[in-house]
Amino acid sequence: MTHTASEIRRLNDAFRSSFIGGHVALTSGVAALADTERRALLRSVRAFEAFDSDNDPYAEHDFGAVDLEGAKFFWKIDYYSPDMQSGSPDPANPDVTRRALTIMRSDEY
Repeated sequence: MTHTASEIRRLNDAFRSSFIGGHVALTSGVAALADTERRALLRSVRAFEAFDSDNDPYAEHDFGAVDLEGAKFFWKIDYYSPDMQSGSPDPANPDVTRRALTIMRSDEY
């Protein structure tokens, strides 16, 4: 694992666990959940720690899958320029990166 990967992982974990410092998007399937289910899903995403070589091959903690009430959900962090118009040139540098976390039902992928 590189120093860059460890910094990206640290930044991703901080954002995902707090939803502060980036943009969080919910797909229509997630937005349509009952409030209690949606809140439970968001808590599960924030608390996610089940990273392994299958879902985290680059050790950046940028993807996960959670099960909730018989349904599977995915979350993914992407890296954009501060104006959100293009990709980030360096996801390890928060000065040139805005994180976007998308949470979706697996059948919306």
